[in-house]
Amino acid sequence: STAGTRAVTAARDALRLPAPATPAPAVPAGADLDVPGLAPYVTPNDDFYRIDTALRVPQVDPDSWTLRVTGLVDEPFEITFDDLLALPLVEHHVTLTCVSNEVGGDLVGNARWLGYPVRELLARAGVQGGADMVLSTSADGWTASTPLDVLTDPGRACLLAVGMNGEPLPAEHGFPARLVVPGLYGYVSATKWVTELEVTTFADDVAYWSTRGWAERGPIKLASRIDTPRAGASVDARRVTVAGVAWAQHTGVAAVEVRVDDGPWEPATLAATVGPDTWRQWSYVWDAGAVGTGDHRLTVRATDADGTVQTADVAPPVPDGASGHHDVEVTVR
Repeated sequence: STAGTRAVTAARDALRLPAPATPAPAVPAGADLDVPGLAPYVTPNDDFYRIDTALRVPQVDPDSWTLRVTGLVDEPFEITFDDLLALPLVEHHVTLTCVSNEVGGDLVGNARWLGYPVRELLARAGVQGGADMVLSTSADGWTASTPLDVLTDPGRACLLAVGMNGEPLPAEHGFPARLVVPGLYGYVSATKWVTELEVTTFADDVAYWSTRGWAERGPIKLASRIDTPRAGASVDARRVTVAGVAWAQHTGVAAVEVRVDDGPWEPATLAATVGPDTWRQWSYVWDAGAVGTGDHRLTVRATDADGTVQTADVAPPVPDGASGHHDVEVTVR
């Protein structure tokens, strides 16, 4: 209802998030190359992509919100929003990606999230042997199935998040609380308006998208994108800055290369980054004058910190994420 929306908006506007017990590291000076047309290192909340199945954005009153931890646990429990805010919250930069993102697409963004580690909630409940999945449920009934080993990994900042870029979560991004899991596509991890974490097994439970032809586990694929120049652009026959972003969430990007037409792969310059859970900007200075006027193709590929080179094999988003190299055709005049 409109009154309900107004009440939730007022509650969000009045909310002052606590300072993090563990703040995120500062974004290094060299993380943003400040190239016109290049996506910023931190995506503003208003520009952050959103994909959800809700026809109307759920309006969840933080005063009545609770999170239940249930299932294969020794001590099921429930916490209120005030309980959650009283916990020692941590901040972490994480890039999120949608599994339906096409090669070169924009269903990806990077934000600074404030929340409480999911592994601590699960530890409090006491996970029983045999469990291998957590089924998270949204206020509107949507579900996601996340591997238990990811959520309990002490080296991975899986958060029950309440803040995004220094403010309470926007309603469309899951206010009052959502899950943020580095390294997994959103459909198996990023439950917004989350109300329950049920510890269970992949054998016993399926989630919303798992019954619709998508893969069960959803690790994010290594990817890179050219942001500038855009496809179809005309450029002068001189030195042109080619720039974009690359991501390998929770592994990290170690190198980016650019190819002109069918020439050799040339190394691009990588920007600084907070860490392996976020994308990295890159740039490459192309001597467009040297190739001559006419149409030319620019292609990008990334290599992750494990040494894996991004595959040229083209795959559609279904069932487990698109792959292939992003390229743009430009005209040198």
